[in-house]
Amino acid sequence: MNQNDGAIRDAKALGVPKMLLLGLQHMFAMFGATILVPILIRGFFVDAMGEAPSKGLTISITLFCAGVGTLLFHVCAKFKVPAFLGSSFAFLGGFATIANFKDGMYATMSANEKAAYACGGVMIAGLMYLVLALIIKVIGVKRVMRYLPPVVTGPVIICIGLSLAGSAVNNAKTNWFLAIVALAVIIVFNIWGKGMFRIIPILMGVVIAYVVALIMHMVGITNPGGTPILVFDSVASAGWIGLPNFQLAKFDLSAILVMAPIAIATMMEHVGDISAISATTGNNFLADPGLHRTLVGDGLATALAGLIGGPSNTTYGENTGVLELSKVYDPRVIRLAAVYAIVLSFIPKVSEVIGTMPASIIGGVSFMLYGMISAIGVRNIVENKVDLTKSRNLIIAGVIFVCALGFTDGLTFQVGGASITLSALAISAIAGIVLNIILPGNDYEFGSNPHGDENRGIHQ
Repeated sequence: MNQNDGAIRDAKALGVPKMLLLGLQHMFAMFGATILVPILIRGFFVDAMGEAPSKGLTISITLFCAGVGTLLFHVCAKFKVPAFLGSSFAFLGGFATIANFKDGMYATMSANEKAAYACGGVMIAGLMYLVLALIIKVIGVKRVMRYLPPVVTGPVIICIGLSLAGSAVNNAKTNWFLAIVALAVIIVFNIWGKGMFRIIPILMGVVIAYVVALIMHMVGITNPGGTPILVFDSVASAGWIGLPNFQLAKFDLSAILVMAPIAIATMMEHVGDISAISATTGNNFLADPGLHRTLVGDGLATALAGLIGGPSNTTYGENTGVLELSKVYDPRVIRLAAVYAIVLSFIPKVSEVIGTMPASIIGGVSFMLYGMISAIGVRNIVENKVDLTKSRNLIIAGVIFVCALGFTDGLTFQVGGASITLSALAISAIAGIVLNIILPGNDYEFGSNPHGDENRGIHQ
């Protein structure tokens, strides 16, 4: 039904055909960023090991996890919150770190096994959401967030983007022309796009750059190194219908310690997205159904994804943008998008076509995505009015930056005969949290600056 603010909260009033189209719009909004995550992750394994995992971390599994994870989230949130859960970019640095593990048992490990252990770390990270949800339920959100202020989360988010910058350049330099085309298209649609096209600049960048690549391939142009721009061998052999190639997670303390601390950033993203959706729709979802319930839904979705070989999930800012554009706030429309994603995951030929994406296009897209991650960390600091004239804040931010960018190979140590490696991001997150606890002068209070709190996350 239409409300006084012009919003539509019951999409059934529009009729089934329009509901189906609205669901399709939400699927397109999330599609570009969601499928890019497994493509980037597999690129990390190729760069480090010369091979990509043949099980897990595929586009099909990613779409399946996004769809099922979204439906699971809606169940936990009492079907009240119009949020879509897609692939999280925050864990890319963790996957890159584990792909480059070369010590101990990882020295002779295959790409499939490394991917399984990385997904085990994702599963544990998802379960950490349940711990925070329980704490929030017991003692309240304001007390918990005091230990995760913007002076900690902002610099960590900045470092996530900066740690991936090298990967963007390495992919882009395989064909700078295609990389620049992809980047330029994204910028044009993001700034000058109208209507729905402004919501899907990443998808438009990928599609248009791919069309350019296809034309170049057809006229015989190759990459500067002489390699073909596109290779379609796997597409011809793929079937139209098939099961995603699932892989069960494996567990190792080193991989867990790489992945689990990243959940700190994604949980902040979750708080920001739920706050933003609340502001967009005019409902206080932090209170009803409650932040603890939405955290449980997000955490279970991420844990399930890790268990079956998929990347982590997260609430998607793109779909919040669609809510603002369409003024249709009915969660049933989001659930339709989730069903579309699940159906698409069982069409392997489509997945293989997407998998032919040139590395240079991925690099061009990554220029925008990784830079945006760091920029949002800066925005987190600015909009929450972090006072960097205070010595305690400078110390915390400075130590986080040095740890994240200085420990390029992580930190390896022995515990009980087991070799444990902490990634640079894990070290920086832990250092920031500890310093924030022990240094006097923590004056942050969650909720005192709602506008800042709405922008605490990593929006792809």
